[in-house]
This record gives sequence, C-alpha cells and structure tokens, in this order.
Amino acid sequence: MGPESAKTYPGQAVVETQDRPGRAKLEIDYGRRGKGYIFGAFQPATGEAFTRPYLGRSTVSWVAFLEEVELWLPAETERIYAIVDNLSTHRATDVLLFLLTHPRWEMVFQPKYAAYLNLIEPWWKVLRSLALKGRRFESWEEIAQAVERATVYWNDHRHPFVWGRRRRHQPRRQPGIALPPKAA
Repeated sequence: MGPESAKTYPGQAVVETQDRPGRAKLEIDYGRRGKGYIFGAFQPATGEAFTRPYLGRSTVSWVAFLEEVELWLPAETERIYAIVDNLSTHRATDVLLFLLTHPRWEMVFQPKYAAYLNLIEPWWKVLRSLALKGRRFESWEEIAQAVERATVYWNDHRHPFVWGRRRRHQPRRQPGIALPPKAA
C-alpha cells in the first residue's frame, strides 16, 4: 500500500457550514509532512495479516520484508505463493537470490491491469478504512503506528477472506413456489 503521505484523510462525517448547510467540508491539506510505503502479506485461509512500514520502495526494503514474512509464516508451511504485481523491484536480482535460498517460496506475477486477482487489494481497502479514514496525521511515524494498530485489531478479529462478489452486490433471490401467498 503506498505511497501514503502524512495528511488529512477524508471521512464521512457531515460538517455544517454557513454557506452550504449539510455539505461535508474538508480543509485544504497539502500533506508534505512525510511519506512512506506499507508492505503487507495476507493469508486468505485464516485472514491473518502482516504489515511493515518502509520509507522507500526499493529492492533492499522488499527483500527485508520478504525475510520478515519468512519468519512470520509457520515453518511447517510447505509452499508459499507470493502474488505480486509487475514492479521492477519484485524481479530484481536480490529477490531472485532470496528465492534461491528459500525454496518453498514461489512468485506469481499477476497480469497487468488485473489487480482484482490479488486478494490483498480488497484487504488494503479495509486497512485504509481502519487506519486512515477520517484522521489527520502530522508525521509518517503516526501513519505507521495507526497501520500497526489497525493490523493488530484486524488480526484479533480476523476471519477467512473469500474472494468474489460481496453479498450486497448479488441479486435478491426470487421467492419460489413453496412460499405461501400473501393475504389480501
């Protein structure tokens, strides 16, 4: 997830103003108080998540994150499939060396313009709403702390993450013939 800047993130609260009552108003915020990237790993079967903040999106920070994920995952896991996009950092020589030294890892590169195939993308939306929505941050450290607290909250209340359409977007079921008729 990134880049995220220390700025004000809009919420849904309606603020009454004199010139336009009932309209949400957000003060101008240029957000030049620090910037960084949040790297994340996600286990859809259990719903468990792992996030780490980094100041840059470099090969060094990506390999360091992969090493942390290696320690986070259970040792009895035989295969680890990392679904990643086509960022050049994900294909760097250091990443290939990491894959050679960790044979249980396999990188799966998603097709271009198909972010919806990666299950972590909807989870990033959940994390943004838990950690960032409706808050103002003065520094990158505040964002990192908010993301850490949101990840801990998520892991305390986790559930298996199912890929597919959300229930509210599915058509309503039509009543069948077993439904009794309405009384007039």
